[in-house]
Amino acid sequence: MILKILPVGMFVTNCYLLGCPRTGDGLVIDPGAEGERILKLIREMNLKIKAVVNTHGHIDHILANARIKAETGAPPLMWSRADYNLYQKPGFPVSLLVRKLPSPDGLIDEGDTINFGDYRLQVLSTPGHTPGSICLYGQQVIFTGDTLFAGSVGRTEPGLKETLLDSIKHKILPMDNDTAVYSGHGPSTSIIEEKKHNPFVKEVFH
Repeated sequence: MILKILPVGMFVTNCYLLGCPRTGDGLVIDPGAEGERILKLIREMNLKIKAVVNTHGHIDHILANARIKAETGAPPLMWSRADYNLYQKPGFPVSLLVRKLPSPDGLIDEGDTINFGDYRLQVLSTPGHTPGSICLYGQQVIFTGDTLFAGSVGRTEPGLKETLLDSIKHKILPMDNDTAVYSGHGPSTSIIEEKKHNPFVKEVFH
């Protein structure tokens, strides 16, 4: 599987471009800003984008959806209606940055799969950072959005920390120890590294 990481925007959000070497089919995860930079890399990689997936509805993960869709025709997909209100009203003066965010062409759910060429990613529901946060798992890698970071976890609203930790404990930590973890911000890591060194993970793992 081809994997490129492109940190974008003022929040330095990790946008991921995935591709199938055989078919050239591709996937965009969390195009949070700088749509032209993302499109330039898509062209350089010669990818045919099949879908745009947002791990959650926060503005720094969705802002370039409209530009990517306009250029590639790929539908933006996101978690269920739990984050739909965030997506439509993400708490930021979007009109100053983009005329209109496209509505999702499909809402994805726990257990769904996102296919591109010979590869597929499984959708995991991991609420906590937002009500509808998801992770995407396959090929011994997991894309955790803002649920789990290297050495930390995503921020939560009051009362939702336990929900976040429960998602990490039951959906992410059971993965094989050598599973690579690609988060919404910061460096990549692995399940075993987070079990050893992440204080929040230690809290739920033991």
